[in-house]
Amino acid sequence: MFTQRSESWQSAGGAVSSDAVALSLSLPSEGAGFSEQFAGVRAEVERFIAGGESGSAQQLSPEAWRVQQQLRAGAADFSAVPRDRQGFVEEMLPHAQAAAARLGVTPDLVLAHAALESGWGRKPLTRSDGGNSHNLFGIKADARWGGEVATALTTEFIHGQKQSRVEPFRAYPDYRAAFNDYADLLASNPRYRAALGVGGDAKAFAEALARGGYATDPDYAGKLAGLAGQFRKSIR
Repeated sequence: MFTQRSESWQSAGGAVSSDAVALSLSLPSEGAGFSEQFAGVRAEVERFIAGGESGSAQQLSPEAWRVQQQLRAGAADFSAVPRDRQGFVEEMLPHAQAAAARLGVTPDLVLAHAALESGWGRKPLTRSDGGNSHNLFGIKADARWGGEVATALTTEFIHGQKQSRVEPFRAYPDYRAAFNDYADLLASNPRYRAALGVGGDAKAFAEALARGGYATDPDYAGKLAGLAGQFRKSIR
């Protein structure tokens, strides 16, 4: 079974807004039906956004309308991010927006995940020649991976104990490919389906990834949700 790198480079503080509500899409819970119906809702929202959100809400199905409302309500204010990290946000934001649209979440959640796994891009996984692997999400190279590989030392929690291990990770030609693969992974793996379509609910997103086994760190959900809180607008 696919496993993911557990090491979290940045300890996150802050709190998740208490008014965040998980999005219920009333989708099938098992099998291809879930993937097909979620893909339909996602495509509907993407077409609506691409069209400039012109027209009435009646053009969207109830499920797609709820996703769109979550995305609009969860718009992020990145001015809260420390100035020395603004460069990371500005460079990765277009890729995060594309991935977020596919997953039915707000871009700040994707950015927070990338920042957590890569230390805001400051501690990237490197190739054997020292080149950039562009792997911001710590995605391991399992037997199904046919692309390039970067080997790195990582920390896993095994039976509650930290252990350092050398593991193979996926390497990408650029950040766009990395974000695309990340979105593919979450959208196609049923272990992470609870993370799809949650809009801006950082707590629901983080807990769904943790339950799905994205990382072995027992505090992973709290760290991810806390870091995402740095991107959120203040409650008005």
